[in-house]
Amino acid sequence: MGAKISASWDVGCLTGCEHCSVLARRRYRSPRLSRDEDIPNAASAKKDQIEVDHQYPNKLYFLPYLYPMQYKEFHWTNDNGNKIYACEWPVANPRAVVGLIHGLGEHVHRYDGLAERFAAADVAVVGYDRQGFGRSEGRRGYAAQFREFLDEIARLLLACENRYPDLPVFLYGHSMGGQLLLRYLIRRKPDISGAIVSAPHIRTSFRPNPVIVGLGKVMRSVMPTFAQNNQLDLSQLSRNPAIAPAYAADPLVHQRLTSQTGIDMLEAARHLDQYADGVEIPTLLMHGGKDGITDPEASREFAARNPDQLTFKSWPGLYHELHHEPEREEVFAFVLSWMEDHMEAVNRWPKSV
Repeated sequence: MGAKISASWDVGCLTGCEHCSVLARRRYRSPRLSRDEDIPNAASAKKDQIEVDHQYPNKLYFLPYLYPMQYKEFHWTNDNGNKIYACEWPVANPRAVVGLIHGLGEHVHRYDGLAERFAAADVAVVGYDRQGFGRSEGRRGYAAQFREFLDEIARLLLACENRYPDLPVFLYGHSMGGQLLLRYLIRRKPDISGAIVSAPHIRTSFRPNPVIVGLGKVMRSVMPTFAQNNQLDLSQLSRNPAIAPAYAADPLVHQRLTSQTGIDMLEAARHLDQYADGVEIPTLLMHGGKDGITDPEASREFAARNPDQLTFKSWPGLYHELHHEPEREEVFAFVLSWMEDHMEAVNRWPKSV
């Protein structure tokens, strides 16, 4: 199946401008996938992919957390037939690669600034939009089975390995992405150099509306695609005053969460809140001390129950999005220092988990 170059999200920018330099080529991949029942079907990986060299022009950048940096876009098609948007921020002489896993309601390009910091440190970055989020296809805020989100992380890891086969690979997950990453580490035990988990959803810092939760539980068995507002308080994202307005104005952000995925998330969080069997992969777990969205004490307690291979870092006074806080340079320096202590390439076989 060929992919057509057109004025679509495959090659266009958020503004639909005509100033972007686009170089596209078709690339065929047949990555090897293991036979674990939680792993995506190997046949689904044999999809045409489009890659483009792309850069946002400064004058059209209206989101303050985005940076004008070159990246390459590509996609894969998941087992549900949804086209999954992905992108790569390459560097000339990389010493490692990071796979980015975004949070609830958002998309990978809210991490352009973080990718720029990694690039300055000679670390390449690959990220994607989950199905039902950002520029990926699929019903907004929905997956029929929660394991589909883990399958996407497996495909992300494949993309990192295929592009950088001889380099250390790290996975970086924030908020919902942090919850998914912890679940992925526990269930699939990937052979990677390390994981960075930022403000994961283990418990919320607020009491979810019991009416909305109760309705979600009922509707999950009756109409799993029934959607409600995700109750995210934008004022709690960051102390940076530009972040909440930008989030609200971002056309790729949505606040819809279906009953199926919403209750699945709460159940996954409850499991993590009791989990005490250890994490086998070197993991940096970070949380802002004044996070009003996900509970920093839940992360601290998780680290205390699972001390082996896990480093916990609390950031007193910081809000939910550590990568957007005024102290983000200090946060990034700490992350990079931790990564440098774990920069050991891993002999990966098979090529996926």
